[in-house]
Amino acid sequence: MKPKVLTSITAMTVFVALAISIRLSAQEQQEHPSSTHQPTIITFDAPGAGTATGQGTEGIAINPDGVIAGAYTDASGVNHGFLRAPDGTFTTFDAPGAGTGPGQGTFVAGVGAITPAGVIAGTYTDGSGVNHGFLRSPLGTFTLIDVPGAGTGPGLGTSAEDINPEGVIAGEYSDASNVFHGFVRTEDGTITTFDVLGAGTGPFQGTFVASVEGLTPAGALAGFYTDASGVNHGYVRAPHGAITTFDVLDAGTGPGQGTFVGGINPEGAVMSAYVDPSNAFHGYVRAPHGTITTIDILGAGTGPGQGTVPEAINTRGTITGNYLDANGVSHGFIRAYRGAISVFDVPGAGTGPGQGTVPFCNNPVDAITGWEIDANGVYHGFLRIP
Repeated sequence: MKPKVLTSITAMTVFVALAISIRLSAQEQQEHPSSTHQPTIITFDAPGAGTATGQGTEGIAINPDGVIAGAYTDASGVNHGFLRAPDGTFTTFDAPGAGTGPGQGTFVAGVGAITPAGVIAGTYTDGSGVNHGFLRSPLGTFTLIDVPGAGTGPGLGTSAEDINPEGVIAGEYSDASNVFHGFVRTEDGTITTFDVLGAGTGPFQGTFVASVEGLTPAGALAGFYTDASGVNHGYVRAPHGAITTFDVLDAGTGPGQGTFVGGINPEGAVMSAYVDPSNAFHGYVRAPHGTITTIDILGAGTGPGQGTVPEAINTRGTITGNYLDANGVSHGFIRAYRGAISVFDVPGAGTGPGQGTVPFCNNPVDAITGWEIDANGVYHGFLRIP
C-alpha cells in the first residue's frame, strides 16, 4: 500500500470495532511477573476496505487524544485515507486529484502524519502515477504540495512525510532522474530543499526523510541517505540546517545494507533498523549525544529479511515495532526506555510467511496502532491500549 523506501522493510495496509483482551506473551509475563493488568486490543476495518490478499486497513499514526490516522486499500486496489475517532467513528477522505486506478490514491504519511490538533500530512498518487504532497486541516480542507524541481513522470514527485505541531512539514522529492532530495516546508508555504553530503546522484539514491516520525516540535529532523554504492547511512538535521551523519558499527556496507532511520523523538533520540552483511535486520536507538544501543528481540530470525525492526519512538523513549522470526512471521514488541522488552501478537494475525502483527506507532501514553495480516493476506488495523 505504501510507496516508500523505509516501509518496504515491513509493508502496509488498516476494519468495525471489536474489543478483545489478549494474554501477555511468555516474555511479557516474565518481565512483569506481578502485573495483573493485561492490555486490550481492538481490531478495526475502515468502511470500504477490500478483503482480498494485499487489501485492507492500516493504522499508521495515533495522536495524544487517541485519534488514529491511516489508509485502506479497496477492492479495486485504490488507496484512501481515514481518521478513526476514539469512539470508533470513521471519517474517510481522498485528496483532490488522487488517482482512481490500482496502486493510486491517497496515502497518509507516517507516524508523524497527524498533529495533536488533527492536521494530517500525506501523499497522493494521481492518475498518471505522479506523487504529490498534501496537508489536510481538521475541517477537511486540503493544501497541495509540489516541491519545485520534483519530477513529473510516473513514480516521481513529492512525498510529505511528517508534520509537527507548528505546521512544519518535512519530506522528500524525486527529480526527473529519480534522485531523491529532502525538503522542509514552513507553515507559510516556504520550501527549503537539502541534500546530505555524500548522498548518491543516481536513480533511487539521494536523501530521504524518515517516513515514520522524522520531525520534532523544535524542527530537528532525521532520515537516511543512500550513497553512490547503494549503501544507506543515517543523519540528523538541526533546525538551523546543520547535518550530522552516523552509521551503526555492525551495519553492512553492500548495496541495500547499512543504517536506516525511522524516527526521532522530541528529546533527539533516533531509532530504526540497520541491515548487516548477511541482510538481516537489527534495531538500534541513538541517544541525543550519539551513543548507539542495538536491539535484537529474542525469537527474531537471523536470515536475510528477518530480524528486528523498530518503527516508532515516543516522548518517553518507548519504542514499538516488529520482529520477523525464522519463518518470516511478524510479531509486535515494545521496548521501555530502560530496555525492558514485551512482545505480543494480535488475535487473528496469520502465522505464515509475510503474515502476523506489525505495530507502527505509539503515542505518549503507549497506546499503539498498526495492522495485522491474516492467514488470507488481508490487512486489519488494530489499537493496543496499555
